[in-house]
Amino acid sequence: MVEFISTNLLKQRIRRVIGELADNSRPPQSKMLNLPDVEAEVWRLRLDNWRLLYAIAETDKIIDVLAIRKRPPYDYGDLETLLEELE
Repeated sequence: MVEFISTNLLKQRIRRVIGELADNSRPPQSKMLNLPDVEAEVWRLRLDNWRLLYAIAETDKIIDVLAIRKRPPYDYGDLETLLEELE
């Protein structure tokens, strides 16, 4: 059975998940991306067919949401550009 989520429900869920990152920036269902040349920790969080990419700057206690992308077809091809925006 294919689960259908309306746009409004998805937006509400994304907002809730982003808000929860303030209390737990590394939830168990998230995955740290292996990017050795990047100073910040970059994480991916799956939300059904969507990916929330965010960076944690521990020294500043800041979480930057880099992107929310649908997968497929998202393949992280714009990750370098997103990371440049952090600087």
